[in-house]
Order: sequence, then structure tokens, then C-alpha cells
Amino acid sequence: MRYLFALLLVCGALSAPATPRSGDDEQAMETALRRGKGPHWLNRLITTSPVLRQHQVGVCITEVATGEPLYELNSERYFTPASTMKLFSFYAGLHLLGDSLPSLRYVVRHDSLLFWGTGDPTLLHGDVPSRRAFAFLQNRPEKLFYSAIPCVEAFGPGWSWDDYNYYYSPERGPFPIYGHTVRFYAKPNQRPRVLPRDFSAMVEPAPASFRSTDHVRRAVLENRFFVLPFTKTWIDETPFRTSPELLLKLLQDTLRRPVRALPWALRPQDSIRTLTGLPVDSLYRRMLQVSDNFLAEQLLLMCSSRLGPDSLNSDRTIRAVRQQFLADLPDAPQWVDGSGLSRLNLVTPRTLTALLLRLHREVPEPRLLNLLAAGGGHGTLRRRYRPVVAGQPWLWAKTGTLTNICNLTGYVRTKSGRLLAFSFLNNSIPGDDSPVRAEMERVLGQVRERM
Repeated sequence: MRYLFALLLVCGALSAPATPRSGDDEQAMETALRRGKGPHWLNRLITTSPVLRQHQVGVCITEVATGEPLYELNSERYFTPASTMKLFSFYAGLHLLGDSLPSLRYVVRHDSLLFWGTGDPTLLHGDVPSRRAFAFLQNRPEKLFYSAIPCVEAFGPGWSWDDYNYYYSPERGPFPIYGHTVRFYAKPNQRPRVLPRDFSAMVEPAPASFRSTDHVRRAVLENRFFVLPFTKTWIDETPFRTSPELLLKLLQDTLRRPVRALPWALRPQDSIRTLTGLPVDSLYRRMLQVSDNFLAEQLLLMCSSRLGPDSLNSDRTIRAVRQQFLADLPDAPQWVDGSGLSRLNLVTPRTLTALLLRLHREVPEPRLLNLLAAGGGHGTLRRRYRPVVAGQPWLWAKTGTLTNICNLTGYVRTKSGRLLAFSFLNNSIPGDDSPVRAEMERVLGQVRERM
């Protein structure tokens, strides 16, 4: 009987449904599925990290000299790239703009000068200022007529509407002035100084019922700026609502001469001329190092002006660059804006790394690395990726940050002297991303030491 009972137990065990896996078994299986291709030590470092375990991670590391992939984890999967999309805008500018920005376009008709925008954002910009168009318009002997060329909407597809108040989300436009922002300089017990001064009359103290952690809050649909109570010195920037009428007023006030509006209409006999502006690197450097969204959006519009004189259209630039220059990327990017503000953008780590390889082939290395943020040096990475070796950085990259997203794409110089291109993407991060930033620094520090 004992043998029969034992036999029945064995048969029952074989025929019984499988018991659910424990949490540890499921985690082990998940880790196995996420294992990357490359050095075991690096794969273990990433896939067993408690910091990287709870969100989506994609990594691709490639040798620049040979193009050989050295490590891949989810490199074929699509991620929201955030501001790493600015590398695509940079690439578009390299192929379409030449050495200088197109400042404006114009035609002369008898005693009149008709001008319109190319999207150049540098006219009296607070950080990348150009007075080329200003001096040109101020000194021309003809009567001035501004024509509003057809242009994209002020905000891009998939942008967060409630970012309208923040410095990083100015409206796009054909003829920007002052970077489409108002600057506030505040000291205790004094009314804030406002530039441009035209907006001073639109500034008022916030009502007592107003609740905000910001220094300044603008009304959503109009240029009314509410200053919150303060006790410390601060400087802040807030975008203003744009319109052709406001542009004309600002131009007339700053040029100190009349500027009239004229409907957009070119004649067959018109000879279109282009006024050149700043060298392109002055814009690229600011855009890439501090991740300036406005410059990136306007860059695509300037590229569009090179493709045709009839309108400024970001989509036209994106289509042209994808078809003419980037048709052979590993995975076609879903590319919808210039800055990466849109969550509709999607790209894979291996495509970003392929773009880095292409940039390195087409741009001299010293120029390319100088345009990017440098670890321990300048830009968004100045406080990370230290120490600097012999006064030189070892990492140059473009950051990409949105809520729940923390990405980094760029180049690492290893201790052995190899230059590696990498893309390290983190999406769906729950809560604070500071641990993720620190973990990427730890992992890439090991890449520098051991590869």
C-alpha cells in the first residue's frame, strides 16, 4: 500500500497544473529576457541594477573607428527621445544651411523694401544676439514693409499646453524678435525691470489669491504678466504671445522708424535676396550645449526657407532630410519637431548611435565635440562625468529630459584611447530621475575604464 500511495503521489504531481512562479523566478526570467549583447560584466552591471530595473532601458554602444557594435540592450525598441532629437535638427542644419544663418529675405520695389522672415531666431536674442538684421533695416533708405510669410503653428504637435509659461517653450514664428520672451530682473523692494520695455505696462502684481511657485505667471491667452511676491533677487524669462501686430510694434519701437504690413504675395519679376546672419556654429553650440528648444525649432524653419521661398514648414524639412540624407538608418525615426518637446517623437537607441557615427564622419572631430555639452566642462553636463583628465573631458553628449524620461546620447573616450558612440535611453521612470542620472554616470564611468 505504501508503494501504491507513493506512486499515486508522483503521478498526481506530474499531472497537476504548474504552480505559479515566485516573484524571484519572474524577476530572473525578466532579467534573462532583457540581457544585452556584449561584455558580460557590462550586461550584468546594467540588467541587475536596482535603479534601472523598474523602467524601460535601451542602450547601444558602438566603436566609432570601425562602426562595430560593442553592446546592445533593447537597441531595436522605440523610445521617446526628448531633447536628443536636437541631434537630428543639427544634422538637418549641416546639410541645408551652409556656413551662415539666413537672417531675412527681401525684395526692392522702387522706393520700397519688402522683407519677410526665414525663422532666424537671433534678432536681439538674449543669449545668441545678432544685430545684422537690425542694422540692415535701420539703415535702408527705402520704406519698410513687413510681409508675414505662411508659417507653422506657434506650438508643435504633441507639446504640453501648460508649458506655455516657461522659458523653454516660446512660440515658433517666421520673424522672431527678443527670442519671443520677456526678461524680468527683480530685486527686493523694487519693481522688476522688464525687457523689452514695451511689456512693462503689461506687468502687474499677482492677486492675493494667486497660488504658484513661479516668479512670473502669464495669462494663458494674452500678454498679462503677474509677478508673485518675492524677497530675493532673481532673473526670469517668460514667453510672450506672438502676433503680426505685436511684431510690427516691436520693430517700429526698436528701429525708430515706420514699418508697415503688406500681404504676402511675390511677383514673377521680384528678385529675392537673402541677408546672411551669424555663423551657424553660434546657434548649434547654444542649442546643443544648453538644450535650447526655441533655437532647435527655428533651425528647422530656417532649413525650410532654403527648400523654398513660399512658406516655413518644419514637416517639409523633416521629409527632405529623411528622404535625401537619412533613408538608410537602422530604424526609421518618428520625427515630428525640432526640439524633442513632443512625446510623439520615437527613435531607437541604435538609430541614434548610427546618427552619431554619421555626424563623426561628416564633421571634423574637434568641431563636433566642441559643439556638444562636455562632462565636467560646459553645458548641461558641467557638473557630471568628472574628473576631467589632463584638463580634457572624456564624455561629450546631448541630454534628453522630460517628465519620466532621462536620456543621454554622445561619445565616450575610454582610457585605452578608443572613441565610442553611445545612446543610453530611460523611459517611464517613476518619480525622481536623479538616481537614474547617477546610475548612468556610474555605468559609463565603467565603460570608460574597461572598454
